[in-house]
Amino acid sequence: MSDSQQKWDAIYSQRGNTIPAPASMLSTYARLLPTQGLALDLACGLGGNSFFLATHGLQVDAWDISAVAINQIKNNCTDLNHISPAVVDLNMATFPTHKYDVITVSRFLNRDIAPQLISALKPSGLLFYQTFTRQKTTADGPNNPDFLLEKSELLSLFSTLTPVIYHEEACIGDIKQGIRNEAILIAQKAPN
Repeated sequence: MSDSQQKWDAIYSQRGNTIPAPASMLSTYARLLPTQGLALDLACGLGGNSFFLATHGLQVDAWDISAVAINQIKNNCTDLNHISPAVVDLNMATFPTHKYDVITVSRFLNRDIAPQLISALKPSGLLFYQTFTRQKTTADGPNNPDFLLEKSELLSLFSTLTPVIYHEEACIGDIKQGIRNEAILIAQKAPN
């Protein structure tokens, strides 16, 4: 078992067996989701995004390094026909080509897999990505710069996709309002 898996197993062991809310990018922009198809919820944690996607008509592959998180999803899932949870080390994963209509990633960053995520999207597929930035208004999130985005970095990492929504408020205006410390990108792969 890797150090990362041990770390996340310990975190999820203490969070209880409740289904978390989906990432704000999904709840805010749910209107952009297709009504059917296959989704990948990457670094799914306890499955907040996975359950949300399934209730919107999608079949969901839910991947996370934590066996504890995946087992909790299985325990909370009344219908495993819509969600397929699996323990996957995302740093070592092999992604299928042109398989997913939607890929969601929230609060996880591995820059090296960006090309694989793009390849895994079907033509016209959507990427929903939300994670922490280096410009912070609070101490929330990681401190290691390896896991924090530079200004506009999501746009660069996924430059071959067409941005639909890009959101990065940083320290502009009233920092007590809005989504701070995180960037949001919703982008679409070109149709064939």
